[in-house]
Amino acid sequence: MEAVLAQTTGFFQERPAPGGLSRAFSAVWVHRMQDEDVPPIVITPDATIDLQWIDGRFRIAGPDKEPQIERPPAGAVIVGFRFRPGAAAGWLDVPACEIVGGRLDLGDIWGTRSRELSDRIKSAPDLTAMVRQLEETVGMHTEGRDALDPLMGRAFVVIDQGLPPETPLVPFLQRHLRMSERTLRRRFEDAFGYGPKTLDRILRFHRFRRLCEKAGDTSTAVLAIEAGYADQAHLIRESRRLTGMTPSALAGSAAPTSLRAYELAGRFE
Repeated sequence: MEAVLAQTTGFFQERPAPGGLSRAFSAVWVHRMQDEDVPPIVITPDATIDLQWIDGRFRIAGPDKEPQIERPPAGAVIVGFRFRPGAAAGWLDVPACEIVGGRLDLGDIWGTRSRELSDRIKSAPDLTAMVRQLEETVGMHTEGRDALDPLMGRAFVVIDQGLPPETPLVPFLQRHLRMSERTLRRRFEDAFGYGPKTLDRILRFHRFRRLCEKAGDTSTAVLAIEAGYADQAHLIRESRRLTGMTPSALAGSAAPTSLRAYELAGRFE
């Protein structure tokens, strides 16, 4: 069975992280697989790290540098907590570079301490109750913890917005953050799992995808330049490297949100 992009199968919905969770997390999401014939799904790099509840356990989906293939069972429900940029390392007490590309049981990172979280999660009558219970449990662990790295959060925003044309990335960041190149790389690897150039590549591609959503009839070549690529060929190479697809194939694979996704969203409140 051919693999498909993660959010084009099943029913996916996300919302901003509520209350105290927002100290370390940007969003809470739910992905419910279809009840039969679930294809392998492609997870493309997006510069994020997630704490996930799946199959009755917590796991960590580390930052990816290349596409990942996962094969969730039919009917599986995954509840995810997306870390704010640079917050995962402080929350987990583990440098992000140690979990790059990983799908790790939280117990592999914390040992028996992970049971303090998982043992609080009981069976729930519906999805809404389960999400609320998970939010409360993760929120209890987040409360009072200073997980954010403000300097790395600022660096993320600077790169995500895009540097001025022809601006060398690392020297610009050294000046902006007042760090040596060695310190800069170490801090990036601790916070994001990889260096600034890899983060820039991933965020540039997602900047292109955001532009596509608002582009109307604007040509791909123009959007590529606007996103920061040298030309359309550069964009195509990076798209294949990060997703395994060309930009046109990627756009064609996106499925419209189904009615049942809205029904799921109505319960995810």
